[in-house]
Amino acid sequence: MTTSEVLLTADADGVRTLTLNRPQAYNSLTVELKETLLAALREAAADPAVRAVVLTGSGKAFCAGQDLKEHVGLLQAGDPAPLRTVKDHYNPIVRAIVDMPKPVIAAVNGTAAGAGAAFAYAADLRIAAASSSFLMAFANVGLGPDSGASWTLQRLIGYGRAAELMLLARTVDAAEALSLGLVGEVVPDDELAARAQAVAAKLAAGPTVAYAKIKNVLTVAAESTLDEALAAEDAAQSALGSTADHTEAVEAFVAKRRPNFQGK
Repeated sequence: MTTSEVLLTADADGVRTLTLNRPQAYNSLTVELKETLLAALREAAADPAVRAVVLTGSGKAFCAGQDLKEHVGLLQAGDPAPLRTVKDHYNPIVRAIVDMPKPVIAAVNGTAAGAGAAFAYAADLRIAAASSSFLMAFANVGLGPDSGASWTLQRLIGYGRAAELMLLARTVDAAEALSLGLVGEVVPDDELAARAQAVAAKLAAGPTVAYAKIKNVLTVAAESTLDEALAAEDAAQSALGSTADHTEAVEAFVAKRRPNFQGK
């Protein structure tokens, strides 16, 4: 494990786990944490040894969103940084998660609010602890959504539900999140880390080059015509058909053995 004051990084079985580490402040997002997280996501994307990523938080929260104490202090000081943070930090972080060429799992422990919740929505899979909750708190502080939440949330649960959660700023507990389709699985609190690692390790051992294409065609299909989606699928299949992983999978099927994917 490598450690910074605000972000912990650990590698195991092809899985890189990034742990937001400001537990005393519910892992709220300072400039330092945002910049460190963005760099870590980009590093994980570029590292061929990393084949799946887990994003989680330390302590009792996943991430409470923007650190409002820092935000207010900078505003009062006349610092322009708070007005640039969406462009400089939040948008690139969400883009790094969505564009990650390998699966990203959000292991949601405790509160996920504002941008913190949006980071979880941007992940490919969400596994939640039973005590976790989600809150789109932007309206409570007189702001609109950021960090891609307007795009990701309605794709997870539909426009009507997304509007409800954003306009009313209503907390959603883990059980409701599961029923809405906001998360894929809820587990006891003390099993969250192990379950997220197990799912991530399974993905890391899979055809990660194909996973990258799956993510890509899903994104294309979410905002395109049928013909455009069909064209994206065709291009992906053409590229994947010549990969070593596809050849290995076919040979393993014929030989009635488990494939050994290399992510190539």
